[in-house]
Amino acid sequence: MFNKREKEKQRQKEKKEKREKMEERKANQTKGKSLDDMMAYIDEDGNITSVKPDPDKKRVFLAEDIEIGVPKHSDIEPALREGKVDYFDSSKGFGFILQANGEKVFFHVNQVTYPIQEGDRVNYTVERGPKGWNAVGVTKKTS
Repeated sequence: MFNKREKEKQRQKEKKEKREKMEERKANQTKGKSLDDMMAYIDEDGNITSVKPDPDKKRVFLAEDIEIGVPKHSDIEPALREGKVDYFDSSKGFGFILQANGEKVFFHVNQVTYPIQEGDRVNYTVERGPKGWNAVGVTKKTS
């Protein structure tokens, strides 16, 4: 167990360390620096730097060209795809179509025009949904 003298020594040591840290912070304080010392710039590659950029390398961008968030839909008609129904649960009303590239795409029974079952070949288009790609306009392939 520690006695009172050892505890007091420890307390004095901690006080001294705290005082030294405070004095060090005051010595390295950023207040009072000139504006040029505090200024940060962005170079031609988009990196933050303290060196002023070269005016010859300046590029101009139009605000209309900058896209923030989801890009706007284009007027291009989505391509019709072919696939095979890999899984379908009629009681729950959803399934998955195996695409030619080996990936699976989700579909809901509301997007199906004809009764289908597992193993059927289907035509469909894809749309971006809240959780990923969804097959829409699913029709059973004839022949």
